[in-house]
Formats: sequence, C-alpha cells, structure tokens
Amino acid sequence: MFKNIFTNFRGNIFGGVTAGIVALPLALAFGVQSGLGPSAGLYGAIMIGFFASLFGGTNTQISGPTAPMTAVSMIIIAGIIAANDGNVEKAIPFILLVFLLAGLFQICLGILGLGKYIKYIPYPVVSGFMTAIGVIILVTQILPMLGYYTVDDKEFITQFKPEAEEVLLDKILKEEAGEGILVLEDFKETVARAELITKDEIDAEAMILAKTAGSGVLGAIKSLPRALKNINWLEFCLAAATIFIIFGFKRITTKVPSTLVALLVVSLVAYFLKLDYRPIQEIPSGFPNLNLQMFYTFEVGQISPYIFTALTLAFLGAIDSLLTSVVADNMTKTKHNPNRELIGQGIGNSIASVFGGIPGAGATIRTVVNINSGGTTKLSGMVAALVLLIILLALGPIASQIPAAVLAGILITVGIGVMDYKGLKAIPKMPKSEVLIMLVVMLLSVFWDLVYAVGIGLIMASIIFMKKIGDSIAERSKVVALSDSASLDLSWKQEFPIPEKLKEEVFLKRIAGPLFFANTSAFQELATEIPDTATHLILKLRFVSYIDQSGLYALEDLILQLHNDGVKVLLVKLLEQPRMMMESIDIIPDLIAEEFIFENFEDVIEYITKNVEDIV
Repeated sequence: MFKNIFTNFRGNIFGGVTAGIVALPLALAFGVQSGLGPSAGLYGAIMIGFFASLFGGTNTQISGPTAPMTAVSMIIIAGIIAANDGNVEKAIPFILLVFLLAGLFQICLGILGLGKYIKYIPYPVVSGFMTAIGVIILVTQILPMLGYYTVDDKEFITQFKPEAEEVLLDKILKEEAGEGILVLEDFKETVARAELITKDEIDAEAMILAKTAGSGVLGAIKSLPRALKNINWLEFCLAAATIFIIFGFKRITTKVPSTLVALLVVSLVAYFLKLDYRPIQEIPSGFPNLNLQMFYTFEVGQISPYIFTALTLAFLGAIDSLLTSVVADNMTKTKHNPNRELIGQGIGNSIASVFGGIPGAGATIRTVVNINSGGTTKLSGMVAALVLLIILLALGPIASQIPAAVLAGILITVGIGVMDYKGLKAIPKMPKSEVLIMLVVMLLSVFWDLVYAVGIGLIMASIIFMKKIGDSIAERSKVVALSDSASLDLSWKQEFPIPEKLKEEVFLKRIAGPLFFANTSAFQELATEIPDTATHLILKLRFVSYIDQSGLYALEDLILQLHNDGVKVLLVKLLEQPRMMMESIDIIPDLIAEEFIFENFEDVIEYITKNVEDIV
C-alpha cells in the first residue's frame, strides 16, 4: 500500500503544495454552502485529504469537499436542523452521525468488493444530477451575491411571528402530554406556561422559521424579489469582481489558480480599504476539536431514520471519487484500486466527521492540478492536506476576514463549471427516453430531493434498458419450419437426408439473448406461433447465457404446454447457467431427458433423421 510513496519526492511536494493552495478557497466556500461554516469545509478538506490519500487506491488523487457532496450535505443538514426545532447545537450530533455512517458504509462497500460495480451508472442519470448540482449552487448563491440574508430582514422575519407563537405553544402541549397533564382538565396550567413565553423566544423562533423558508432552491426563488429590492451593492460588486477575476485570469495564465488569485485580490482590497463588508463566520484557531457528542446524545432507535440518507451519501461519494480516479488513470497511465479507494474515502470521511468536518470525495480539478504539478504518489495528497492544516493553525483569524461575497462568487463559478454542457448540447440528438431520464433527474433534484431523484432515474433507466433489450431479443428470436432454417443463418453438414414432410413438421426456435423477465411475455407467445402439424420443436440456446427465475418459469410453462399438445422439445447448445437453473426445478430430467439435449445442430438433425420416421 505504501510502496514507493517517497519516490519523486520533489515533484510530490510541489504537486501537494499547489493542490493544497487550490483547495483552500473551495474548502472555505463549500463549508459556507453546507451551512456549517467555513471551518467545517476546512476540517473536511484536511482530514479527508490526508487519510483518503494515505489509505486510498489512487496514488495521485486529491480528496476533499466537492460540489455534489456539499449540495447533498446542505440538504441533509437543513433537514436535520429543521427536525430539531431549528436548534443547530441540538442538530450537530445527528448531522455528524450521518457523515460518520456514510464513511463507515464506504468502508463496507470497499471491504465487500463493490467498488467495481459503482461504474454501472447510466450517463443520463449522471448528467442530470451534475447539471442539477450546478443549478442548485447557482440559485442558492444568488442571495449572498446580492448581499441579502433572511436573518437580517426584520420585516420578513416579522411575518413569521404568528407561526412562531403556534410552534412555541405546540411545544408546551407536547411537554404537558409527556408529563401526563390533560389540557382540557387543567387548561390553566397551559395558559400559565404560555404566559412565560418571552418576546425574545418568539423572535428567535420567527428567525428560525424565516431562515428555513428562505433556504434551498425554492426558498431562494421566493426570496429573490425581496433581495432585488434590498440589494447590497458593495456585496454585489465584491462577488462580481471575484467572478470576473476567476474567468478573466485564466485567459492570462493557468499556471496560477485563478480562484486563489480572486480570493486574495478581492479580500485584500476590501480589507485594506476598510470597506463595510460582511465577513465569513469566524474560523477557530488551533487544531480542530473532537466532536464526540454523537456517541452519547442519542439512543440506538434514533439512528434508523438516517441510515438511508447516510447510505445515499456514501454511494454518491463513491461515484464521485471513482470517476475522478478514472481521470487520474488516464492522465498517469496507471490503474487505481476501486475497493481500496472506497476504504480510504470511508476512513477519511469517518475521521472528518469526528472533527466536525463535512464529507467529501475525490476532487477532479484538484487531482488534475496535482498531477500537472508533478504529483505521482500518495505523498502529494498528504502534503496538500498538511498545507491546509498549516494555513488553519497560522492564518485562521486572518482567513476569518474574507468577505462572504467572495465565497459566493467562487461558488457561482463552481456551479457554472460543474454543469454537464456536453449532455445538454446532445439533447437534440439523444433518444427521447434518455432525454426524459436526464430531465426528470435534473428537475426532481433541483425542486424536490437529490437522493430520490437519482433513485428514480436509476429505476427509469433500468426499466427502459430492459424493455429495449427484451424487445431486441424478441425481434431477433424467430420460429421457423425446418425447411426455412436458412433464414436463421444456420449451417450444418447435411450428411443425413431429411424428408420434405419431416422438414414441415419439425420447427426451430432461436432465442437471441438472455431469457429474463423483460422478454418472457414475448417468449410465452411462442406457443401460438407453432402450427398444429408440429411434432418437434428445436430450441437453439447458443446465445442464452443467462436465465432468471421469471424466464425459467416461462420456459417451464412453454415446455409443459407443448408436451400437452404432443410436441417434443429438443435443446441445442445449452450453456452452463441455464442448465443449472433448469436442473434446479427438475425441468431436466423430468420434462427434458438428457438424450434430448444436443451439443450441436448436426447431432439433433441426425437424431431427427434416425428416430422420427413414422410421421403422418
């Protein structure tokens, strides 16, 4: 695992330092986007970057928070906070627990050897998902770019005060129910408790409700009219300048990361001109603290609601990382170990959660920068993480002065860059079914739920694929009389004379692919294609490499029906898996004896010629 880790020492140091510098602004921006603050992004980048490199299966991979992982994490964080009455401190253990479980699930995926199966994700699903990620980032960052924050809009918050009072009263009723107090019998107790509610409590609850209402894509869209009426032009100019520098500096040179240049230039100008800007949340100085509340603030039964969410996050991280591993392989002409990579990513995400970091995955841009800067081994990824740790320890208070609008500008460029323009441009030329899958995944991801959108997309893609395969097999599978066998492109040495009448009474059926549930209906119609004059049916199974249970029972029903009609079934070129399935329910030998199973077509013709003589 650690063989040759220190070879090309100078190249790995330079590659790691460069990748670490590139990762800094993105780590801060993704932390802000997640809702846990810039420090969470930085902690995640440090822990995942170091341990995923150390234990992973891709030598040059740089790992850390990514756009897809952060977008999903943002939704998970917002949901858990809402489920805990908007109390962030109360929600933190459950949020970190989900991240920890996601990491542990990734380790399990790697140990079970499932890494090689992650690649079977249809392109329309990936394309729709990535475009949705870009749209989500763009829409949710419009408000910070305009300098609008719902928590600062007192008029907007005031609208939620009646609802806040309802929420607080509901909490009182739940408390009394837990204490066994019957409201109708002791209404005075309820009134007495309600009178203790202070104005500050109502204001705090109204702020939570307002913040929840303004979160996510729909919340941002609904809040946009208010934001446009209350634009903070300074914040807008800082964000616009950041975007301009990021895209403009790339035209000058790509050797220096334009994102870092924009972060430094705009932040320094804003700081030294003493502009009245909104800084990011404070980044604590010193080494990140352990967050162990998750291990003792919940009961076992409280974990179950988050199992599916964590599993989804684990799969997304696996896909994200392994796609980046393929990019690294193509650039370095090496081959990654997918299962080891999942174990490394899982270890990194698990440790990051314990330190309060957001989850991440293999990051394509940072990996490409590392390779182009000379990184060739795991050491480069570990150095990148150590660079971020040094920045945290030495420059944490200084980094806290970065304008929030700068990170909003960085995230907008990330959103623009992450969308799948190749897939969007190909829409006019793509099959309608694939366009439908891509659009469904994209729209459901943006306006409903990323997790369920991908699941629905996979189900749609699977159903459409199986339908097409089933139809294709059915179209190429024919029933013909023996006299017309040339139409099946069959060739054999006619060493035995075949009577013309025999040719008309013996029929051939070629099944041109696997027999599974998608094409069993067409297969069962086979009986209707065989005329009453038939006495024998030859099933040519050379291309039937696989039979599932649905196909097996369909085959059994067909053979039974043909037996009842006096038609004997002969099998040619029966492969191993179909034979095993047929033997498992005694089709062989109860319905088809071994002497009626032939290795090649010549043998079955010889059998027919010698044994089927008295056909009338």
